[in-house]
Amino acid sequence: MPIRIDRLHPAVKHGAYSATAVLPGESRAEFEKLHRDLIAECAPSGVLEDDIVMTIARLVWRKQNLTTLRIAKLAELRRGAIRSEKLDTVFYRPADPVKHEEQIQAAEDQARKELGETYELSKVGEAATFDGLTKELEIQERLDAAIARCIKQLLMVRGVKSVTAAPPSEIPKRITGPSKAA
Repeated sequence: MPIRIDRLHPAVKHGAYSATAVLPGESRAEFEKLHRDLIAECAPSGVLEDDIVMTIARLVWRKQNLTTLRIAKLAELRRGAIRSEKLDTVFYRPADPVKHEEQIQAAEDQARKELGETYELSKVGEAATFDGLTKELEIQERLDAAIARCIKQLLMVRGVKSVTAAPPSEIPKRITGPSKAA
């Protein structure tokens, strides 16, 4: 069954939420302070180092806020239970689409009221789950490995260029030790 993008939380549609980013109910200001502290500690220089420090900030943040993923899962389960209680049908197309939409709205209203601040977490979807975090980290690891290979190639090419671009007078002469005949 395809995921309907119009049913997803707006931030999910636009990629604003990820399992390693700030999720609903978490403090963006606290995350930004953590990021600033890491910048002060690591003193990044350049785009690559800035990206590495941001990745560290997101991972440290998620490690410090793992409870959010547990809360999100419980909120998602409760929201699903409320929807199941309110809807006449789950697996087939309803006979009366208008009534069905009214039931969905009633379920969402009840879930919003019952879940309070955690309601937004229940709408984020897979991004706010341990599975979502695992998938995201696997993708990040693959991207980091690809970036590392590119950096290695870049450094190798720069090294070759620096040796071949040096005038002969700057190329170090071979140092020889004492002869064996002496």
